[in-house]
Amino acid sequence: MVRKLKYHEEKLLRKTNFMSWEASNNLHENKIMRKYGIQKREEYTLYNKISREIRDIVRKVKDLEPKSPHRIEMSAAFLEKLYGIGLIPTKWNLEQCNEVSASSFCRRRITVILVKLKMAQDINMAIGLVEGGHVRVGPQMILDPAFLVSRNMEDFVTWVDTSKIRQKVLEYNDLRDDYDVNN
Repeated sequence: MVRKLKYHEEKLLRKTNFMSWEASNNLHENKIMRKYGIQKREEYTLYNKISREIRDIVRKVKDLEPKSPHRIEMSAAFLEKLYGIGLIPTKWNLEQCNEVSASSFCRRRITVILVKLKMAQDINMAIGLVEGGHVRVGPQMILDPAFLVSRNMEDFVTWVDTSKIRQKVLEYNDLRDDYDVNN
């Protein structure tokens, strides 16, 4: 049984309809953030904003005349760019750009790449490795778990030279140099 509202409560709630309110996307957002280990909600909203802008650009390119050389050139450059980043699987179809979402960006984060390359067992372990300074991409040590790895930089993800994990992996595979053991 619900108590009767006081006058000031009724006045405050007069314009509020509790039967139909705008549904929020909070549950889906939290699920994606937990799945990919996103620590800041701003990162997720930024990924959503960028994916929305990508879909807008695709729509504008599709509105151009189909046989126009400008459209062909723009769509090819756009597909090449998105394929290079790793957001779409192939660079042959402009329709794939409509499926770019925040999850597409999340799959290119360094932590997800570490799990994909089997350098970490799960996302939380990968976050710990990145924040601990054990991972580098090319010559650059990465300390931010939100670092996005492009398709061609994916081959250069490795352990930092001074990392204890790298030393243990080399020791396990019998590849550790005797000079490194003495130092």
